[in-house]
Amino acid sequence: MSPELISVLVLAVVFVIATTRSVNMGALAFAAAFGVGTLVADLDADGVFAGFPGDLFVVLVGVTYLFAIARANGTTDWLVYAAVRLVRGRVALIPWVMFALTGALTAIGAVSPAAVAIVAPIALSFAARYRISPLLMGAMVVHGAQAGGFSPISIYGTIVNGIVEREKLPGSEITLFLASLLANLVIAAVVFVVCGGLKLWRQGAVADNGTGTPTATETTGGGSGAAGPGTGTATRTAPAPAPVTTLPDGPTAVALTAPVIATLVSLVALVVAVLGFDLDAGLTAITLAVVLSTAWPDDSRKAVGQIAWPTVLLICGVLTYVGVLDEMGTITWAGEGVGGIGVPLLAAVLLCYIGAIVSAFASSVGIMGALIPLAVPFLAQGEIGAIGMVAALAVSATVVDVSPFSTNGALVLAAAPDVDRDRFFRQLMAYGGIVVAAVPAIVWLAMVVPGWG
Repeated sequence: MSPELISVLVLAVVFVIATTRSVNMGALAFAAAFGVGTLVADLDADGVFAGFPGDLFVVLVGVTYLFAIARANGTTDWLVYAAVRLVRGRVALIPWVMFALTGALTAIGAVSPAAVAIVAPIALSFAARYRISPLLMGAMVVHGAQAGGFSPISIYGTIVNGIVEREKLPGSEITLFLASLLANLVIAAVVFVVCGGLKLWRQGAVADNGTGTPTATETTGGGSGAAGPGTGTATRTAPAPAPVTTLPDGPTAVALTAPVIATLVSLVALVVAVLGFDLDAGLTAITLAVVLSTAWPDDSRKAVGQIAWPTVLLICGVLTYVGVLDEMGTITWAGEGVGGIGVPLLAAVLLCYIGAIVSAFASSVGIMGALIPLAVPFLAQGEIGAIGMVAALAVSATVVDVSPFSTNGALVLAAAPDVDRDRFFRQLMAYGGIVVAAVPAIVWLAMVVPGWG
């Protein structure tokens, strides 16, 4: 049995044990990385640790630390209140606001995980307050990030278009962008319907407990209107408002205290630092959290305990094992095996599936950088359209970032407050599995089979 096949089988065993014995999958993955790395791949400790995602560790810790402080001092309550006011109480619009916000951030150049790290904690705090499915809100944030992720000026778009140019393949920046935008928009709409979005529409608007809601009758100064002459006031009937539902924990105005103002400034500083100066999101978040903790220790005393440590262990362990697979050449071994198939359309769909499966655990950009060159030999035969194939690979490798093992999925899992984290993890894993199983075949049918490019 080849070392590559052994490493894949061990990964399957890790999944089975974690599912049936309720052992943290990250701890199992660390043990598997040690065993396979030393006994099968002949790696030393440095070789095993080479796959440890230090940057992701810092992002998960830093972002959850900062937003734990924000929850403790009332900042997230203020943001939720502001969001409800923005959409005039229509809770059903909030998931789409979050979708559009993350999409806009990535479209103008934000790295996808950075956009998700900024938006997800706010979105999921809102979901917890209004009993919106955290899966719905998390999926809307991640798919929004991917919807804008391939604009011509985005990070993903620039990288993929650069690979296409380097490999001397036909390319279309607009087609790549629109393919990802439409695919993620359609998926988001399906998730919205399946996860209770229509129920939110039927719920109508949420009453504003802080300032009150408009009534059907308004009184204005001056004019005659429908009132009798000389009364000095005019009473007019306003359009009937949408159904209003006041939830027990519905939006109450939050005072702008000094800690809240400082935290809001810190969140703006995080956005500016990441998007404007390309600083690391994790290190920036930890620095801002430390400043807030120093100024207001009472608000942040419990924040360290609210860092999503089980999630950090889970994600870092699994990705360390994936790093061992990469060091062993397992990923390249699988891709080259598919690339050698003599049927171009079959090879194309299998490459899309490899991109989706591997990207659910590893870097989406890295996978695209490896798979697009592997597709060059059969694209050169002229039977497969290069533009459609590149778009299909790009969508397949990024749409699966809802997986809890990917950076974006891990951020969503870590950011969700007041949830059964094990249950939410299983939901994300099941949803990620559905996306991995269905989307590559669909984009292959829509983009590759017609022969675009």
